[in-house]
Amino acid sequence: MIPVVPVEFCTHVLAEFDCLDPLLSALRLDSGRIKCTCLSVSRKWLALGTSAGGLHLIQRDGWKQKLILTHKEGSVTQVSCCPHDEDFIAVATSQGLVVVWELHLERRGRPERISVSWEHRGQTVTSLCWDTAALQVFAGDVGGKVSCVRAGSSKLGKGSAFVMFPVQTITTVDSHVVQLGYSDGHLVVSSLSRCYLCDTEREKFWRVGNKERDGEFGACFLPQGPAGQRGQALLYCARPGSRIWEASFSGEVLSTHQFKQLLACPPLPLVSYKNEPHFNPAQTSPQSLAFPRLLHDQNLLTWTDSAIYIFTPHSGQVLLWTEVKDVVEISVFRNELFCLHGDGRLSHLSLMSPERCVERLMKRESWTLAATVCCMFQHAIITSRVRKSLPIDRLEQLKAQLNSASQQQLIGQLEDVISKLEPLDSACSSRRSSISSHESFNILDCGIYRVISRRGSQSDDDSNSLANQSMLEEERLKEFSFNEDEQVENDSQSVRGESDRSDLSLQFLPLPFRSKPPRVALQAVRDSVSSFVKKTTEKINTLQMNADLWPRPDLREGVQGEVTATVTPLPEEVDAEQSSSESELQELRAATKKAISQIQDPMVLLDPVSLGDVLREWAPVLERVLGPEDHTRPTEITNQEERTLEEEELVSSMSCCVVVQPEIYSPNLDESATLSEEEDLGESIPCSTAPVRAPFPPLASHVELIQLFSPKPLPPDLQADLSQLACLYLEMGCPGRGGIESVCVFLRRYFFLLDQERVRKMCMLRYRENREVMKAYIAGMLEFTQASKVVEVIQKGDLLKSLRSLRELQPWNAPLLLSHLYRLYDKHGEVAVRAYPQFYPTILPSDIMAMALPSHFLPYLDNLVQSRAEQQRLSFLGSLLQPETLRQDWLELALSHDAPQREDTLAPDGQPRWRSHFFSWGYGRLLSLLIRLPANLASKQKMLEMCRTHGYWMGYLYLCRELQRRPEAFSAICSLDDMTLLEGDDSDESSLKQQRIVPQSLDEWVVLLQLSQQISSSDEAPAASALPSSPNGSCSDDTNGTSDSSPDLSDGSTDWSIRISPENIILRLMRVFGPDRALTALQEHGIKVDLGSRSTLVCDLLRMAEKRQRALIQTMLERCDRFLWSQQA
Repeated sequence: MIPVVPVEFCTHVLAEFDCLDPLLSALRLDSGRIKCTCLSVSRKWLALGTSAGGLHLIQRDGWKQKLILTHKEGSVTQVSCCPHDEDFIAVATSQGLVVVWELHLERRGRPERISVSWEHRGQTVTSLCWDTAALQVFAGDVGGKVSCVRAGSSKLGKGSAFVMFPVQTITTVDSHVVQLGYSDGHLVVSSLSRCYLCDTEREKFWRVGNKERDGEFGACFLPQGPAGQRGQALLYCARPGSRIWEASFSGEVLSTHQFKQLLACPPLPLVSYKNEPHFNPAQTSPQSLAFPRLLHDQNLLTWTDSAIYIFTPHSGQVLLWTEVKDVVEISVFRNELFCLHGDGRLSHLSLMSPERCVERLMKRESWTLAATVCCMFQHAIITSRVRKSLPIDRLEQLKAQLNSASQQQLIGQLEDVISKLEPLDSACSSRRSSISSHESFNILDCGIYRVISRRGSQSDDDSNSLANQSMLEEERLKEFSFNEDEQVENDSQSVRGESDRSDLSLQFLPLPFRSKPPRVALQAVRDSVSSFVKKTTEKINTLQMNADLWPRPDLREGVQGEVTATVTPLPEEVDAEQSSSESELQELRAATKKAISQIQDPMVLLDPVSLGDVLREWAPVLERVLGPEDHTRPTEITNQEERTLEEEELVSSMSCCVVVQPEIYSPNLDESATLSEEEDLGESIPCSTAPVRAPFPPLASHVELIQLFSPKPLPPDLQADLSQLACLYLEMGCPGRGGIESVCVFLRRYFFLLDQERVRKMCMLRYRENREVMKAYIAGMLEFTQASKVVEVIQKGDLLKSLRSLRELQPWNAPLLLSHLYRLYDKHGEVAVRAYPQFYPTILPSDIMAMALPSHFLPYLDNLVQSRAEQQRLSFLGSLLQPETLRQDWLELALSHDAPQREDTLAPDGQPRWRSHFFSWGYGRLLSLLIRLPANLASKQKMLEMCRTHGYWMGYLYLCRELQRRPEAFSAICSLDDMTLLEGDDSDESSLKQQRIVPQSLDEWVVLLQLSQQISSSDEAPAASALPSSPNGSCSDDTNGTSDSSPDLSDGSTDWSIRISPENIILRLMRVFGPDRALTALQEHGIKVDLGSRSTLVCDLLRMAEKRQRALIQTMLERCDRFLWSQQA
């Protein structure tokens, strides 16, 4: 149950409609390295200062970045936009620099620094404030100094750019400057101990009040008169204990506003797209607070680290206070608040009335949130003055957009609010209009719409002629049936002919695909307007019984007479049809109840054979009752010559997009449901109530229609049971039918019964290898969401606006969002897929893999993994591998795309080509993560073979070490001919680029030496110029272009010291085990040692170093021994 906000707190609310996270992401301010440090807002600009010294100017119209102003003098600590000329911006840096920038936007010139002040060098500037009329900025720092920086501009006239004294120190107060404020020649300085008032023209100073304080307390001017006339502003200074002084321009305290007890009220919820608002009426304790800043527009605004407070000082009341966490700074422009949080996030809040908030939420199609606000602030919604912005039909539409299955309690509470609505003050003066917000519709169980007028009866001065009344009624019905909000049934097999439009006799609702009795339709029309019925009951009854007055089609254009014959069934046929439909529905209910009771037995549910038998018995009943009678259209029309021009136009109108609306089940004729337009948006709408525009196929087509709605009215309980059985039947593969084609046919025929999210998961798991099922499901979802306003935005081709529209649909419904992403991918291709990581985890990589081409899926996966922190990427990628077989698929994709040619990495005998491990792999980071993930033995063996087949040697070496296949790794290293692969730490697993395999025993060194001798004797190493270069000209294995630890050989030069030759391996062995031990071991294994002059010299140097090292160790041990003996003595 949603709690109701008391009437005294229902005047205003804070709402968050926009998400600024994409803006910060585009500016790269969402990383831990660079953060937003300050902000300022004006009519045109949102200025963001950063820790790197940059100032980003964002154009608020469209949130487009316009300029970046850089500062090498430290990070930006304060920024302030000029209130009377938006071409000027003041900036303060962490080193104490104050700069005034002129943007030159009108002349399209480059921004320039027109004034620079080092008056606060070495101090942190804590506040900036502009003069309200002149181009001068006041700055205050932590030392208490207050200065004035005057700026000149060439656009103000000749010579105005010259300023005699551009920087001037105004005063130095006793402590840290907390806040500065300016109005009409007066400057207020708020320090830690008190407030000072300065007349900048006469250079006079006053203390505000006599009592001091200790801490950060803000102060500001608040204009009192219209347009802030001179002398009308008052000064407001924060005091301890939730108090605020009101003072005059002479510093005299006029009054003290006490807000401690007034704040003993519950906080109003923040209306945000992020989460559902919550109101706790029990939170009513007094608050003793210190307000660190005071801002003004029409009211006073202040904040703490946990809440935002807005006061009306004229009346001394609390307008509202709302809990907002971790607020560091706020900038205000009119009713808009831009908040900077401690973690660098930005939030955009708007102060508005509850009815205005509901109206904007409905425009953004946030139906659940709008309904919650209506119920929570119902005291403001029910008042008569709100009817102009929120008429009754808008609230009825809002109620109809809610999910009747999962939001029943919210719907009931909203109905209570609607029942309490006060009529518009001028509503009683006018009683004549067409069907509008003061009228609603009842849907009878026969499918007829009954118009209920809330305006009362017509005046007696209206014409009593039957022709005039009929014409007025016909115009109303035309407006109703051809309006965008029309709801049309789709279960008719015949077409009703229309009479001549010039005929003024009583007309029926022209629904071409309705097969309801015209007598019932006439009764509904008669009941729709009670005033007409009272005056013309006898005439209408006479007309009803006169068959000659029924509208007939004009046969002059060749329309067949049989069409008219099918339009007017006899009452006996109608009764037989209704009784047959009821009996079939009872049969379906009995079969469904029997199947549900059987599958509740665990022995049946867990046995596929028994479960298949139960569903096989139930399916024919479903097919007989709800199955279409004619699934396909004939491929040829035999009597082509007989089709006249009018008939072709009729077929063409049938082929276009029509509105499909099912009948709503009602136990009796008295119960009714309100008809309103419902469009597919961010929330799931049950198929039984949501109208969607579905294409009606042409007559010459074999395409089977996707059944979006039930052909017969279904009670909610039966609908739920049928949905459960239909999904289970589809998961079992449609037992009794067999084949994927039958699964697709069932999905299309009974789409209205299926749980969309369950079918989506089914396509990913059960029918993963059968793409036809996924195609049929997506085709149904595309039709289901065709009426969404997001589709219109996507079709315009603007990718950024489309993504923003999708983000506004939060909280997302996965099937609906997926259908929109399919449209976006079809429109923009790979560019759109690269932006899809923002929709994770609602949309999973398996969904994108089924949607996009492999070459487009890889950038998505790489961006998704790279969006996580580096230390989280490995575990995050592991969480995506569901099922485990995806690892092999993704590894194969990454090895096959943006990779070197196999002939460049693999020799004809399958061995590595010389230095081919230096090639660049486009998805090297993703490959590294996939290979380093924990896996079982069989999976690692498959990955090893895949790396060897594609020539990805760094991954191959890593897996060889993991699988303890070290001889194979040594053989590959010898073929690659790179000694650096044998150096370093063998236990380093942080990156494949740093992968090294160091021989751990003397036997491994011997094996390595033997392999090297075999390769060097069989084939001489290629010349340095034969080194193949990668497509981008680099031999690095890093996609970012940074070089590997191995030298870059792309210039054609060779460092022979890193080549793997027997001589180099022997020298490396001597360094590890010592010259004497190494040579002895080699002789024992029968390896001939032939060292050159250089190697012999190195061997002698190693012996000498070893001897000196032993002597040094011996000397140190002797000294330690003597010291210990001396201590014992």
